[in-house]
Order: sequence, then C-alpha cells, then structure tokens
Amino acid sequence: MSKLHVVIIDAMNLIRRVHAAQPDTHTLEATTQTCLKTLDKIISHSEPSHIVAVFDHTGQDRGWRADILPEYKQGRKPMPSDLEQGLDTIQDAFWQRGVDSLLSQGDEADDMIATLALKVAAHREQVTIVSTDKGYCQLLQPTLRVRDYFQHRWLDLAFVEKSFGVRPEQLCDFWGLAGISSSEISGVPGIGPKSATSLLSQYGNLDAILSANDLADKWAKKLDGHHDLARKCKAVAQLKTDIPLGFNLQDIRFQPTTVSA
Repeated sequence: MSKLHVVIIDAMNLIRRVHAAQPDTHTLEATTQTCLKTLDKIISHSEPSHIVAVFDHTGQDRGWRADILPEYKQGRKPMPSDLEQGLDTIQDAFWQRGVDSLLSQGDEADDMIATLALKVAAHREQVTIVSTDKGYCQLLQPTLRVRDYFQHRWLDLAFVEKSFGVRPEQLCDFWGLAGISSSEISGVPGIGPKSATSLLSQYGNLDAILSANDLADKWAKKLDGHHDLARKCKAVAQLKTDIPLGFNLQDIRFQPTTVSA
C-alpha cells in the first residue's frame, strides 16, 4: 500500500472489554481468540500500512496524574489476575498476526498513543486510534481519527459537539470544570456538563473563565476557592504528547501474515 495509514490500538481498552464479555468462565484462550478475531476485523476495515498495539504498564503506580490529583482512578477495579498473567500470550498472538506491541514503562498508554498519533498527523498522514476512550477526542485533526470499535462509530467532531457542546480543543477545559466520573476526576463541585458548556461558550477557555470579573454570581460562588482544583483536573485530563517512543514508523510497518483456517 503506497498511502500511509497508521492504526494505533489502545490495547487494554480493547482486551479488558473483550475479557469482560466472555460468557461464564473468563478463560484466557477464549479472550485471546476473540481478541484475534477483533484484530482481524480492525485490520480488514482499516487497511493499515502501519499498526501497533499499545499496552499500559501493569504495576501499582498510577502515574503522574495521581501525583497531581490523588483521587485519580483510585477506585478503579484491578485487572483480573488471570488476564494480567496472560498478557504475554495475547501479545504473542498479536505478533503472529503481524502486529507489534508497545509497552509503556511508567507513562500511561494514552500519552504514548497521543504522542505517536500527533507525530503522524503533523506530517499530514492518516492515523486512526482504536479506542472507546473519549479522552482522545482532544487530539482530533483532519487526518487524526478515533474509532470506537465496539459501538461501530467514529468519535469525531459531530460526536464531540453532540456529546459535550464544545470544540475538541476545549475538551480539557470542559473536563476541568465538569470532571470525568469514570476516572474520578471531580471537576468543580456544583458545575455539571451543561454549566461547563455554557461557560465555555461565553468565555472560550478555563483561564478566561477563572480570570473573568463579570461572572454571574451563581458561577462566581461555585468557582470561588476551586480555581486550583479546576486547573488540576484540566491538567490530568490533558494528554501528554512528548513521550519518548524509542522506535520509528518502519518498526511498526504492517506485514500481513497468513492465518491458518
């Protein structure tokens, strides 16, 4: 294929959903086989020139975000032990399909994915992130797309507008105000999604809101004393895009392998 199309799979996002959906017994074999079927469909539909599956580190350290906001993902359920012990098996199976795995070393996978995706998009080449994580929507560009495989939908500009009522570049400001409950990012108490959208529509970004001297009393009272919290929540929601990757695109060029029947 002459045209570049880099597909980046948020591996644990995909694998944990597949594992949780297995009927009755969560056998590693069933999870692995279903993941491979899913991978085959992703490859067939996206026709990548380059592809990589990015895995989070499996240690107890919750990373730099928890240093800023201690509550971050504090209550998230740990990975099932059988799945954690079987990740090497899944990675080997992906390798047999011609898909290499990138393992994070302390940095969260989403920051590594964001870094790689923006590097590709900066050269105006097509890149697709495969994940259900709406956090990647902050990266949207003409050549950078986010695909929710399980809902068979694109998390695109129309999705962001319908879901949040803001532009992609305002999403982190939005989450700084309204929070992200699934990641235990609180946002500002008393400010929900509708209020956040309304404030951003009027002022444009979080800094402008926090420095405004003409805020309505109801907003001023809710924000009073919570400026630092809002900024911390925004910082935690924001993806890092300068993570050292230690490889080049040639290393993840997709070379299809023959799958036995």
